Parts: sequence; structure tokens; C-alpha cells
Amino acid sequence: MKKGTLLAVLLFFVGQYWAVACDVCKENQPKGFENITHGAGPSGNLDYIIIWGAVIIVGFTLVYSLKYLIRPKEGNPDHIKNIVKNEGF
Repeated sequence: MKKGTLLAVLLFFVGQYWAVACDVCKENQPKGFENITHGAGPSGNLDYIIIWGAVIIVGFTLVYSLKYLIRPKEGNPDHIKNIVKNEGF
């Protein structure tokens, strides 16, 4: 277990080094996106609309999944949502 945790932490930090953009890509990225990834980045307004649309969808999904996991509003104690919620207790 400890070896797996150590390996995961090591890969996390090494992976972050690989994910950082090179100097040429930093200069070519639009403001706000520099040092994130390689490539040209968003090139037009449609690209920004797609990105922000995806961010909003993921945000709603996260909020509602947490909402219904924490308070499932099911009275039956054998309901699957309550089993998942009470698994650690």
C-alpha cells in the first residue's frame, strides 16, 4: 500500500513537469492560457464558447451529483443512494 501511494505521488509530480508547456508554446498561447499546454490554444470566439460551455456543464454535474449523494431524499433506508452514503460508517 505504501509503495503504491509513493508511486502515485511521484507520478503526480513528474506528470506535472511533463504537462508544462515549453518556452515556444508559452509565447504562442493567448493570455490566460500560457504555461498550460502545448499547441496554439483557443484561436477564436467559438473555441472560448465551447470551453466555457463545457466548464459550466461539468460544474452543474458536480454540484448536482454531490447534492443528491449527500441528501438523496429517499425515505427507504435500503435505497442504493443511502447504501453508498453510509458505506464508511
